[in-house]
Amino acid sequence: MKITITPSRIHGEAAVPGSKSHTIRGLFIAAAADGESVLRKPLFSEDTKACIAVCRAFGARIEENTEYLRVFGIGKRFHHVLDGADVLNSGTTLFFAAAFASLIGRPFRLTGDSSVCARSAAGLLNVLKTLGVEIKCETKEGYAPFTVCGPIHSGKVKIDCPTSQYLSALLLALPLADGNFEIKTGILKEKPYVDMTKRWMNEQIISFQSDENYTDVFIPGGQIYRPFDRTIPADFSSACFFLCAAAVTRSRLTLTGLDMTDAQGDKAVVFLLEKAGCRIELQGDRLTIEGGRLKAFSADMNDIPDALPILAVTACFADGETRLFNAAHTRQKETDRIRCMTEELTKLGADITELPDGMVIRGTGLRGGCVCSRGDHRIAMALAVAGLAADAPVTVEGAEAAAVTFPAFFETLAAVCETPPAANG
Repeated sequence: MKITITPSRIHGEAAVPGSKSHTIRGLFIAAAADGESVLRKPLFSEDTKACIAVCRAFGARIEENTEYLRVFGIGKRFHHVLDGADVLNSGTTLFFAAAFASLIGRPFRLTGDSSVCARSAAGLLNVLKTLGVEIKCETKEGYAPFTVCGPIHSGKVKIDCPTSQYLSALLLALPLADGNFEIKTGILKEKPYVDMTKRWMNEQIISFQSDENYTDVFIPGGQIYRPFDRTIPADFSSACFFLCAAAVTRSRLTLTGLDMTDAQGDKAVVFLLEKAGCRIELQGDRLTIEGGRLKAFSADMNDIPDALPILAVTACFADGETRLFNAAHTRQKETDRIRCMTEELTKLGADITELPDGMVIRGTGLRGGCVCSRGDHRIAMALAVAGLAADAPVTVEGAEAAAVTFPAFFETLAAVCETPPAANG
């Protein structure tokens, strides 16, 4: 699908959908709990549909409503009723499902789309092997499709986490196993997402010990998850596209549903934009941003890799030279986001130097043109925002990729644009 974005200011109010990261964590915990749980205002997207399918494959019964998900978990009877599942484009679901499948003494096959099957799971799979789990990869070692067959055994392991999802997967699954586990981490990227996992575990009264940076973690096994009723916070990763849209178009916009006390790392973008020259007003769960003349900024992307595409767009409209650094792990997301954003924005006239771990962007503005999402939801949405402030219309090919995490993105954008986007095939 192609969508053409005409330069436009934005205004009014937009509701932010539920957090993908919270929704997926909530689904796995609810599936493993003994009884009925309710997730209110969850994200309904391609990624969360994939997670629902996996949880059903594990034996959970899930009722879907437009406002909530009702999950009947399987508790200590944790097993699977199907022999496998397709996680589509959801890397988070792939890694979490692999860890949970290791609890079961039967083979469970996991696959995904071409993007997910090109993302390495080797770090996590090697740890599972060390703990006695049998792993069979079908095409390439360390990559999906693969089959997991437990049960997992207690032990001590060390893991590097170029994605925080490895550690979160172990933290969520291992308390259900027998025995005790000691985990030492080397590299840890995206720490706020592990903090989010820790909050869920604390709410569940799951016992584990860890230092602040998760370099040494001790997890006692034999624990249980409890049914819960919880509202899913709004997604700061999705909110970033609208925050930055207001910034680059010098517009005023209010976003609703955001909780600045939540563990989501991408809330840091709010403070980055404020330092770059935007005005921020907070009132309860309402955040109002007013864009102005933007100044170049410097951003350490270690904790906020999902924000790289939209911050790269924002930097194109900021006076001076912006540096996005410590972002090498964004090359292993749905796409190589550093390379793809450099290439796509260059088509629109951006002045960018690609670095091994980031980008240097000189704020010279953008012209119109035709760009491609590369099948990456965050690139699709970021390039749409670029069109709002470019000198001429921007056509985004593959715009449907936004549905992976934000199915209503273009409808929401149209509602706040003075000149709405137009689909053209």
